[in-house]
Amino acid sequence: MDVRAQARKMKMTAPHMAAMSLEQRNAALQKIIDALTKKQDEIFRENAADVKAAEESGVAQAVIKRLRFNEGKLKDAISGIRQMIELPDPVGKVTLNRELDEGLVLQRVTVPIGVIGVIFEARPDALIQISALCIKSGNCAILKGGKETARTNKLLFEVIHAAVMAAGLPEGCLLQVELHNEIDELLQCQGDVDLLIPRGSNTFVQYIMDHTNIPVMGHSSGVCHIYVDEKADEAKIVPIVVDAKTQYPAACNTVETLLVNRKIAEKVLPMLQEELRQAGVKVRGTKEVAEYIPVELMEDTEFDTEYSDLVLSVKLVADVCEAAEHINQFGSHHTDCIITEADDTAEYFMQMVDSAGVYRNCSTRFADGFRYGFGAEVGISTGKLHARGPVGLEGLVTYKYRLNGEGQIVGEYAEGRREFQHRDI
Repeated sequence: MDVRAQARKMKMTAPHMAAMSLEQRNAALQKIIDALTKKQDEIFRENAADVKAAEESGVAQAVIKRLRFNEGKLKDAISGIRQMIELPDPVGKVTLNRELDEGLVLQRVTVPIGVIGVIFEARPDALIQISALCIKSGNCAILKGGKETARTNKLLFEVIHAAVMAAGLPEGCLLQVELHNEIDELLQCQGDVDLLIPRGSNTFVQYIMDHTNIPVMGHSSGVCHIYVDEKADEAKIVPIVVDAKTQYPAACNTVETLLVNRKIAEKVLPMLQEELRQAGVKVRGTKEVAEYIPVELMEDTEFDTEYSDLVLSVKLVADVCEAAEHINQFGSHHTDCIITEADDTAEYFMQMVDSAGVYRNCSTRFADGFRYGFGAEVGISTGKLHARGPVGLEGLVTYKYRLNGEGQIVGEYAEGRREFQHRDI
């Protein structure tokens, strides 16, 4: 496949896709639900073959869990699409309506980004989520999944593409690239691809960022923290920490570092250590932490590690100020949490921690588009431009300015014959 040629064609298709009505886009989403339900047994068979091949090739169990696409994941994917159908149209929202002068009206209106290239590793359900989000937001999408689930991805794309075509959406609004060398071709499609969204490991995302001139939205690592404050409710500590570490260890919103206020370390650390041990979590920590519980010793310079596994780093800090400084230095600006009953301390944490998500008294695992009510997400962005945090529909639109006049010219204003009114209407 000539990826560049296909991207150029898709760029010309993008305005037609953007012009599709909300009813047409929602109808396409419903057809996807119907098609996935009808083809589920075939999809599960293909996925079982992918998983078996991955296991035989020695792929880590943490990754295998991501590769699996079963009844539960299909149910969640369909629930996300249904939720998306019910969401308001992100396209065509008027966010500014201003009369510059009589008969000269300026509007700022949301529009699709255009052509989005999404490159993802492992999870087949990502293909469903991304396709649905792009369709709902009126974008064209080029999709490249990981080789470990090639069979599953191929069938999922065929099912989704057929459903979208049956709904009357433009030919060529979705494209799947399957070969590894086609990634590099996609990265060279500046001018035709408007945005790249990589989903995968730190190394993978960093490679994408380093080898393209196309704007990239995503995160290169997920080093998330929980700080246990001296005024934390003891009943909340263990459930939150254990869930954040063990509910899905391979996820980017899993907690990787636990910071504990030094004043409560003697009481809290043994309590946590026992629960983490029972959950199969290996605890690493500083020499100071080792005075209270058995740990694998680590250096202060190692706190930027993303384990994506049942491993947790632990460090003691003096207060919320030191906790925030540590997080801003070693974290990835993804999602960080404080456990405390003190409102002023919580407010300081949320203000001073420079992350896309700052939480109080809850698991970091809530950082997810579906859990936020977005229907799904194309990924999580730790950058500060355009979109931040779980990227749902609103992160897949930009805007344009529409100015309607009645023959006005700038000269009249420059010469003082007319004056701007700038009245919001």
